[in-house]
Amino acid sequence: MNFNWHQGVQRVSERSARAGRAAKWLSPGMGVKRYLTALVLSLFILINGFVYYTWTGPLNTWTLHWIIWLNRLTRLGRLPAGSLGGAIALLALASSLWSIWMLSRSLLKSTGVAPNQAADRIYSNRALARGPRWVALGGGTGLSNLLSGLKEYSSNITAVVAVTDDGGSSGRLRRDLDMIAPGDLTDCYAALSDTPALAELLLHRFSRGEGLAGHTFGNLMLATLSEQRGDLREAVEDVNEILNVRGQVLPATTQSAVLVAELEDGSEVRGESQLHLQRGDRRVRRIRLDPADVPAPPAVTEAIARADAILIGPGSLLTSLIPAILVPGIREAIQQTAAPLIYVANIMSEAGETDGLGLEEHHQLLAAHLGRSADVILVNKAPLREEVLARYREEGASPLQVPKQPGPPYRLADLVTGRSGQHDPALLAKELWLLLKRREPGRVANPEGAFAPSASAQVRR
Repeated sequence: MNFNWHQGVQRVSERSARAGRAAKWLSPGMGVKRYLTALVLSLFILINGFVYYTWTGPLNTWTLHWIIWLNRLTRLGRLPAGSLGGAIALLALASSLWSIWMLSRSLLKSTGVAPNQAADRIYSNRALARGPRWVALGGGTGLSNLLSGLKEYSSNITAVVAVTDDGGSSGRLRRDLDMIAPGDLTDCYAALSDTPALAELLLHRFSRGEGLAGHTFGNLMLATLSEQRGDLREAVEDVNEILNVRGQVLPATTQSAVLVAELEDGSEVRGESQLHLQRGDRRVRRIRLDPADVPAPPAVTEAIARADAILIGPGSLLTSLIPAILVPGIREAIQQTAAPLIYVANIMSEAGETDGLGLEEHHQLLAAHLGRSADVILVNKAPLREEVLARYREEGASPLQVPKQPGPPYRLADLVTGRSGQHDPALLAKELWLLLKRREPGRVANPEGAFAPSASAQVRR
């Protein structure tokens, strides 16, 4: 009996709260009452005008008296009923649409959404929410470039970012605050942001100030949240919401780790920024993290388990792609998922890192660290301009060598335009979307567009 009494009190309280929220719409200054009143009157006139337009019986019903009176007052009694009724209905319809438009603008402004951005926001929340579930792993400009194209096809994007950078602004913050590298996270937040002004603000780099010079605003913001919360684990969800990104950006791990390269001669290079400085002609045999057992955020492994496709690349093989998959939880999740694994191959080699390695060697080194081969290797086939090649040659880079007769799992597509040697975000995203659209369960696309069973998919079965 006592339990039922408490339930009744709770129901009364909830009803009172709902009534209070409803009453707030009628409060002064809400910018709602005037347009709502205009809408109701317009709809009333519209209905009456329509009835007058279609009426065939005697004009003596009370709802039409005011239109009859108006007809006589304006001395238009000779006009057919349809003429005046149709004119009134059209004017009322226009007034109704205007009222709806002004009411919508008032509500949007009060929620902080600019009316000219409403269509983009609704499209993002509704249409893109039904898009493919992509998980993209990597770091640097390659991952942010990819994300800026993918967000036009889906808002179900999870960017998993390598956080082992120890140079520049990220390195300074890591040493001073004992945190993960924020630089690539900032780039990805900017790429997925729906607000261009905010994206530009995140990437702003301070050029003066003893403590600020070299830092970006986004890095300092993430450092502030990391300091406030103790680490970035609890702050990640808030950051995604504050920045209004399409999808989510997550670190591969929230624990600081050092990238260690084991070379063929048995020596080691510690630190990402030291890799290309101390290697010389010695090739990398293995990459590992120290400590090796850093945890993966649960949101990352959950996203991989639900993904429609796993994307790795483009990006620096040794310092962006492999570090993102070295976290044990991430590696195991990718090995276990049935989602296709798509490796977006780089166009050029990385000077001082992957000198002398062809595309097949890139894939083999990635597969060796991941424990799974790619189902599709997406390769650019568009020719590069001579001035682009000359610029890269000056930096010590060269185009990756593609096998002479690339069959499955290679897929060739035009992914480059203009004077840049980097992937065009729109072309790359469109090709990935088409790959996923043509996909059949347990099959992957070959270069001719047909589907052949994936060897790794067969093993998983």
